[in-house]
Amino acid sequence: MPGPADETGAIAYRPLLFSIAYGMTGSVGDAEDIVQDAFLGLTRARQAGTTIADLKAYLTTTVTRLGIDYLRSARVRRETYVGEWLPEPVVVSADGPGPVEHAELADSLSMAFLVLLESLSPVERAVFMLREVFGYGYPDVARTTGKTEANCRQIFTRARQRIAAGRRGHDSPPPPARRAEGEKLARRFFEAAAGGDMDALLGMLAPDVVFLGDGGGKAQAIGKPATEPQRVAQLLVGGFRRVQMLGVSFRPAWVNDRPGAVMYDAEGRVASVVELDIADGVVQTIHSVSNPDKLRHLGPVSDVARLPKKRPS
Repeated sequence: MPGPADETGAIAYRPLLFSIAYGMTGSVGDAEDIVQDAFLGLTRARQAGTTIADLKAYLTTTVTRLGIDYLRSARVRRETYVGEWLPEPVVVSADGPGPVEHAELADSLSMAFLVLLESLSPVERAVFMLREVFGYGYPDVARTTGKTEANCRQIFTRARQRIAAGRRGHDSPPPPARRAEGEKLARRFFEAAAGGDMDALLGMLAPDVVFLGDGGGKAQAIGKPATEPQRVAQLLVGGFRRVQMLGVSFRPAWVNDRPGAVMYDAEGRVASVVELDIADGVVQTIHSVSNPDKLRHLGPVSDVARLPKKRPS
C-alpha cells in the first residue's frame, strides 16, 4: 500500500486527472469514475510490488487510456442521442470556490470546445487535448497514448485542422482582466431575460448568436439551434416567463470557466444550467442543459421541465 507521502503525491494530481478525463468524456460522473479507477489501479500495482518511477506519468497514462476506452464504448450512445448533445456542466459558485477536483479545470474545456472535440476519433481527441490543452510535448503524448512521436504529430495536425474548421473564433477563455466584465454582463443578461426586457437582451446578443439546448429527450429544450437575435431573445423571454410561473429562479455561477447560471425550482432543486460564451462585449453562444441525467452531480434535480414518459406502443 502507498504510504502517506505517496498518497499525498497522488492526490495532488487529482485536478489534472479530472480535467483530462472530463475533456475526454464530457461527463462529470464518468470523469470522476475514471480518476477513481486510476487510483485503484495504482493501489493494486503497488500491492503487487510494482515500482512506479514517475507517478504523474503513470496516472496520466492510465486516465487517458481509460478515456479512450470510454469513448469507443460511448460512440453508439452518442449517435442515438435525442436532440443536441452538450457536455455535463462543471459548475463553480460565483460566490466562492467549488470542489477541489474541479478548481483547476483546464480553462479551454468550454462547452463549445468539448462539442467540437466530438468530431474527433478517441485517439485523435486524446492527442489533440494533451498537446493543445495541457501543453504536453510529443514524447509525453506518444508515451501516454502508446503511439510513435511521428504518428502523434500527424494525428495532431489532422485534428487541429478539423477543430479549426469548426471554431467560430470566440470559444477561447476570457483573459483575467475581462472575467469580471463577463460576469457583470451575464448578470445583466439573466436579469433582462427574467424581466422580459427584449431591448436590453437584443443589445447584448451578437448578430451571429447561437442558442443550443440539451434536454436529451427527457426535459424541455429547444428542438434545434436558434440563430437569429430576435428569435433567441423571444425564446429566452418566453422560457423565463414560463419557468417563473413555476417558481424557478436563477443563481449566477461559473460554468465550464464561463459566466452562466443555475436555475432552481421553488424547492431548491436544479432545473437547468446555462453557460454563456462572451466576446467583444456581447453574448456569442448560449448553451442550456436541462437533461436531468446531466444535472444529478449538482444535487437533487427538479421535474418542472421533465417531459412525460412515453407509453409503450
